[in-house]
Amino acid sequence: MFVWPVVYRMFSTPHEPLIPKFTNHLVTTNFWQTFPSVAVAIPFLFVCGFMTVYFLGQKGFCTYACPYGGFFGLADKLSPGKIRVTPACNQCGHCTATCTSNVLVHAEVKQYGMVVDPGCMKCMDCVSVCPNDALYFGFGKPSILVPKSDAIKRNYSLTWPEEIIGVLVFLGSFLAVRGVYALVPFLMALGCATVTTFLTLKTWRLFRAKELSFYRFNLKSAGKIRKAGWAFAIFACVWIGLNAHSGWIRYQEILGNRAFKKLQLPDELALAEVNPARWLSPVDRQNIVAGKEHLQTASKLGLFVNNETLPKLAWFEYLLGDTEQSIELLDRSAAYQKGEAKALSLYYRGAILNRLGRYDQAQASLDQALTERDDLILARQEKGESLWQLGRRDEAISVWSDAARRNPRLALVNNELAGAKQSLGKVDEASSHERQADQFTPNDPLFHWMIGRRLQDLGMADLAEKHFQHAKQLNPEGQLPNER
Repeated sequence: MFVWPVVYRMFSTPHEPLIPKFTNHLVTTNFWQTFPSVAVAIPFLFVCGFMTVYFLGQKGFCTYACPYGGFFGLADKLSPGKIRVTPACNQCGHCTATCTSNVLVHAEVKQYGMVVDPGCMKCMDCVSVCPNDALYFGFGKPSILVPKSDAIKRNYSLTWPEEIIGVLVFLGSFLAVRGVYALVPFLMALGCATVTTFLTLKTWRLFRAKELSFYRFNLKSAGKIRKAGWAFAIFACVWIGLNAHSGWIRYQEILGNRAFKKLQLPDELALAEVNPARWLSPVDRQNIVAGKEHLQTASKLGLFVNNETLPKLAWFEYLLGDTEQSIELLDRSAAYQKGEAKALSLYYRGAILNRLGRYDQAQASLDQALTERDDLILARQEKGESLWQLGRRDEAISVWSDAARRNPRLALVNNELAGAKQSLGKVDEASSHERQADQFTPNDPLFHWMIGRRLQDLGMADLAEKHFQHAKQLNPEGQLPNER
């Protein structure tokens, strides 16, 4: 939980700073933003708050799943605060019987004068039940300085082979459910993995042992599996089967996401015209086909909708020329999203509709995007194009002007404002916007071609020709497409 973000920053591409920039957030304006939705919170509480307790005991999640335990276990060896004992202890064993962390309290306080087991959570249950008030929480020598003894023999419920199998099952289950459908958070995945491991090992023993019980249920007696045993086995198989299914879906999602990240085609160039196939390299096309196959498999066979993979699948469809399917997928993904993610899906939907000449629908989609995120400037730029094509030119200029005020470095917006002002005969204002656009336009032939194509679609032919000529000058021997 704490180490992984640092490791990810070290090895990620592009490399992120090892020490992130310091920010001081004493007050938050959106307290619930990072909390899971109700649809996730209820299963989370059911798995981590009920199932782990039912199968593994009162502190089952804390003992077997919670990642804090590993860090605090090391820190506990250096901690001076311990459950300690007075001479009033008569070794009655009430403390050990009460401990829900499986600590041999009476034996440890006799041997060491305090509890040294790092599994002790300092819940004070043992202190409260001691009939002689012999236990207390106090400070003194840490356990790392206390000589260890073999006098206390611990009984382990698992053999070494079962321990190894348990570790492998836990890791497999955790990786299978972590982040699947973009729903399962880290701690819930740990809870699921813990339950899966318990059910796997218990089912293994059900078919191998002669006697087996679970709480008051007799699962197997005299080598014969009872009704409760068969019910337990069926439940375990269903649970483990769902884990395996989640692992298959997660595998498809990961491969699809990897293919998406490998795409080299810039969004601006892909959205310059309806069919971006001419810009796809053989490697890009191979990644798109493979990524589409993986994400389609995850979408068709999944039990829930992954609102993070749907927009990627929509982008694959668009790049392959199926604009209608892309629009439908973006509309569907927006229905499951909120905030920035929803705004981006609606923005891309509006941009594709603009390229198709369906300007009324494009404007409606872009308005919805701006409702979700008022600061999404690219949506304003696209909305200006919709309004311009619909003949509402004063509104288009107003929207473009607002976008330019928010970010004066937008080359395309300033070019569009220059063309709009030029069409109205406002030469000075047009020249000002043109100079502003030229200042922030990179010397890239494809970027100039993209701007020229967008301006040409808006009927701003003079400015479009200027950028087409710049593109040819920057790449005189290149295979740039014709304007139309």
